Amino acid sequence: MGLPALEFSECCLDSPQFRERLRSHEAELEKTNKFIKELLKDGKSLVAALKNLSAAKRKFADSLNEFKFRCIGDAETDDEICIAKSLQEFATVLRNLEDERMRMIENASEVLITPLEKFRKEQIGAAKEAKKKYDKETEKYCGVLEKHLNLSSKKKESQLQEADSQVDLVRQHFYEVSLEYVFKVQEVQERKMFEFVEPLLAFLQGLFTFYHHGYELAKDFSDFKTELTISIQNTRNRFEGTRSEVESLMRKMKENPHEHKNISPYTMEGYLYVQEKRHFGTSWVKHYCTYQRESKRITMVPFDQKSGGKGGEDEAVTLKSCTRRKTDSIEKRFCFDVEAVDRPGVITMQALSEEDRRLWMEAMDGREPVYNSNKDNQSEGTAQLDNIGFSIIKKCIHAVETRGINEQGLYRIVGVNSRVQKLLSILMDPKTATETETEICAEWEIKTITSALKTYLRMLPGPLMMYQFQRSFIKAAKLENQESRVSEIHSLIHRLPEKNRQMLHLLMNHLAKVANNHKQNLMTVANLGVVFGPTLLRPQEETVAAIMDIKFQNIVIEILIENHEKIFNTVPEAPPSNSQLLLSRKKSTDSKPPSCSERPLTLFHTPQPNEKQENRNSIINSSLESVISSNANSFLNSTSAPQPSLNSSDLELEVIKPNRPNSLPQNPSPTSPLSPSWPMFSAPSSPMPTSSTSSDSSPIRSVAEFTLLCVAFPIFCLIYLVPPLHFTFSPLHPAQMLLCVSPVGFMPMNSLFPSSPLRKARALYACKAEHDSELSFTAGTVFDNVHPSQEPGWLEGTLNGKTGLIPENYVEFL
Repeated sequence: MGLPALEFSECCLDSPQFRERLRSHEAELEKTNKFIKELLKDGKSLVAALKNLSAAKRKFADSLNEFKFRCIGDAETDDEICIAKSLQEFATVLRNLEDERMRMIENASEVLITPLEKFRKEQIGAAKEAKKKYDKETEKYCGVLEKHLNLSSKKKESQLQEADSQVDLVRQHFYEVSLEYVFKVQEVQERKMFEFVEPLLAFLQGLFTFYHHGYELAKDFSDFKTELTISIQNTRNRFEGTRSEVESLMRKMKENPHEHKNISPYTMEGYLYVQEKRHFGTSWVKHYCTYQRESKRITMVPFDQKSGGKGGEDEAVTLKSCTRRKTDSIEKRFCFDVEAVDRPGVITMQALSEEDRRLWMEAMDGREPVYNSNKDNQSEGTAQLDNIGFSIIKKCIHAVETRGINEQGLYRIVGVNSRVQKLLSILMDPKTATETETEICAEWEIKTITSALKTYLRMLPGPLMMYQFQRSFIKAAKLENQESRVSEIHSLIHRLPEKNRQMLHLLMNHLAKVANNHKQNLMTVANLGVVFGPTLLRPQEETVAAIMDIKFQNIVIEILIENHEKIFNTVPEAPPSNSQLLLSRKKSTDSKPPSCSERPLTLFHTPQPNEKQENRNSIINSSLESVISSNANSFLNSTSAPQPSLNSSDLELEVIKPNRPNSLPQNPSPTSPLSPSWPMFSAPSSPMPTSSTSSDSSPIRSVAEFTLLCVAFPIFCLIYLVPPLHFTFSPLHPAQMLLCVSPVGFMPMNSLFPSSPLRKARALYACKAEHDSELSFTAGTVFDNVHPSQEPGWLEGTLNGKTGLIPENYVEFL
């Protein structure tokens, strides 16, 4: 029930009912006043809490912004880049939200606190002052009235009249004050309906504006949220696959750690305790030692895992001799003595076990060193890139494309292993493999056929995209720009041997058709990359780092599938300049010189021959290849003793292919008879088993093949009308006995690539060493004694008296 109205007419009567109604209004005003005071107190507490909340959220946003993800590996996938920048995106959203919150807080003081304070002080306060005045006038009027009524009637008439007039004046004043008070009370009661509620509405409007701003931020954030969700899911899926691979590798390492050691550039490495003489006796200091048999350099790094730090300066000495220490001559076990050329006295070392000492002794005393050969080289598979191999792959592809290209999970779902092996044995049987029939019986399930295709590719002696190019493909996938990735992979594909490229072309055409039907078979380009990446680009050794690069192998396969027509049907464009190539790398070299591990990819110089030269080359190719293909097997099989051989990672030679890019950068003069189109050779690496595959890029391996080239010699004489051939024989390495065909005849290999140990070279780029075995240098530095190293892609040279490794693509020979 509402308050009763106060009538002005009742102010004169001043009845008890009027007073009762007036007191109810006064009680309501007092209640309103207390409520406003409490509301102001709560409002100020809310503002303070909002400020504290805003400060806490800003601190939270700052913490998010400062944290940087560091992924395993030297580059990141697009998904990892998206995830890595997500924290900064979160921080930006939170900061924007808190900026709007601060505007709301500042506005709250103006629209809520100040108006309520003003209403309480000016309006309710004025009503209180009017009440005081009204009470005072009431008391005065009542007092005058009582005094007037107590006057004696015996007073003079003049006195009585004066008293009456005085009472009338007081009554009139009381009446006026009563009217004013009633007016003020009713005014405040009416004002509070809007002056009290309106600030609250304004505050809520500011709150709604804040929440609407949050809604708009959420809408703007929606696209990134979707992209991030997909990236997180992709990364989670890759993690599941990678985790199983790493666990499998860990179990293998637990079962037999010696079979899974990394292929190291050092002949031997590990921890040894070195005896050091002190003033009051001797002490044994733990060192991590490495030894290179070729240079006889021993490097000793004092290090203790318990303290987690180096205990002194590194020391490197040249080995003179190594002698096993007799057990009765020293109290310690597993000891041996080392004499150095550049350090006086004997260095006594203690191995960790008898077996460890035996390995160190074998490495240092000139006996045959212990190397961990790769499994692919230990047991050569029966699968080859020959006519049978192409027939098997074509039959599998034909069966998939005609019978099962729309099957869900194509190539992802595996078949029963026993049936897969049975199908492969049938397809690889020489009696049936040469048949012209291109169909596989319908009794074989599609998943069995797809598993057979993948298994055959894994059975090849090496991956289809070859070990020596694996690192280059990974580097190409790590480039920041998609166009650069495609261009670099395009160039690398055309460096593969012809049969590898043909097989890869056949496979990518097929996978593109599979991807085009992804709505039915659910196998997108990304899914196919996950399936075929580890198969076509499997690493030479199983390591955690290699497993972490699987995501980049997948990217390479995705690029090949999406761009197969351009990559396989067109010749790669001329390579970019040195500066453009370096700028295309993810880590810019503007701020610091590139490290040796970040050396640029091989630069190629591919001149454009004229039409006449191209015709000559095509004739030579067809003639020479026909001779080689018909006689190579008979010549190779006739050799009774095994010949030293070089795989395609040692020499990337292709006979008379002027458009084939060279494997080393060159800078010949324009008048030099050595055309840049001549093949150049990398230094041979450690011996590898001879592959049974044959291609136009395979190196000539023996004197038998040398004789084979002589059969083709009259063909070249007829075409080029050159003088008779002159042969130069010298006691060279078999790889240096190779002949290279050019427009002026045959020339010995050592005339194209002199291997003199006194050859000089100049640095094209600056390089910062990452290991003690490498050299640091600036652009323009001249090296002495430059010669090939056993490490593929590296040279050895001397700078300021120190001999070390130099990236092959960082220098040019003088």
